[in-house]
Amino acid sequence: MSPVLLTRSAEDNQRLIPRLEQLGIAARSLPLLQIEPQEETPQQRSLILELDRYHAVMAVSPIAARLGLERLDACWPQPPVGIEWFAVGPGTAAVLQEYGLPVQFPLDGQDSEALLRLPAWERLLGLPDLRVLIWRGVGGREHFSVTIRGAGGRVDLLELYQRTMPATLEQDLAAAAAEGCSGVVILSGQALQHWQRAAGSDWERQRHWRCWVPGERVAGLARQLGCSDVVSCDGADDDSVIAAILAHPITP
Repeated sequence: MSPVLLTRSAEDNQRLIPRLEQLGIAARSLPLLQIEPQEETPQQRSLILELDRYHAVMAVSPIAARLGLERLDACWPQPPVGIEWFAVGPGTAAVLQEYGLPVQFPLDGQDSEALLRLPAWERLLGLPDLRVLIWRGVGGREHFSVTIRGAGGRVDLLELYQRTMPATLEQDLAAAAAEGCSGVVILSGQALQHWQRAAGSDWERQRHWRCWVPGERVAGLARQLGCSDVVSCDGADDDSVIAAILAHPITP
C-alpha cells in the first residue's frame, strides 16, 4: 500500500502515524497549513476581559482552544462561572477538559450543524440577550455565527491564528508524489485549496488520489475541484480518520 499523506500539523501527524503503522498502513507527514498565532489587539483583549458577560464560548479546533486558554490564563486567575463551553469535536474538547472546563461536544458529527443539535442550544437560543464568543482562526466557521445571529443572539469572534501555506509545500508534495503516494487526508476547505495550489500542473493526476475528508461539506468542495475518489470520515478526530482509512484502503 502506498503511503497515506497526513496533512494536519506535524504534531498531530506524528501522533497518528504510529497508530496507522501498527495497523500496517504506511503514512507520511505533509502539513498543508502553517499556523501563525495572531498578535493580541486591544479589542481582542477586551473580549477576554469581558468573558463573564458571555453565555457560551465555542472553540472550533484544538489550536483555537490552546491559544484561547493562553489568553484566558493571562487575564483570569480562575475561569468565570456561568459560561457554557462548547467544542466542535473530541480533540478540541480534550484541550478544554484538561484545563478543567466542563465542555459539551456533539457525538453525532463534527460540524456546526451537529453542534447546534446539542440540547443546550434549544435553551440558549431562546435567551433574549444571548451572547456567544467563538475562538477560531481568521476566516473560520460562519454557519454557526449566522444561525445564532438569526435567532437574535450576539456573536463575537476571537480570531487567534492565521493559516498560511508552508513555503516548501510545492517541493514536499512533488517529492511525496514521486514516492508513489496516492491518498491524502484533507480535513478543511483551506487545506484542500492549498493541496490543489501546491500540485500545480500535476493536479490533473492528483485529483484522482483517494481523498479522506471529515464530512460532506469538505467532500462537496473536493468534488467541485474535480476530486474523483472522496471518502467521508464522519469526523476529523484520529479514531474517525483511522476507521475510514481501514474501511477504504488504497488498493495496489
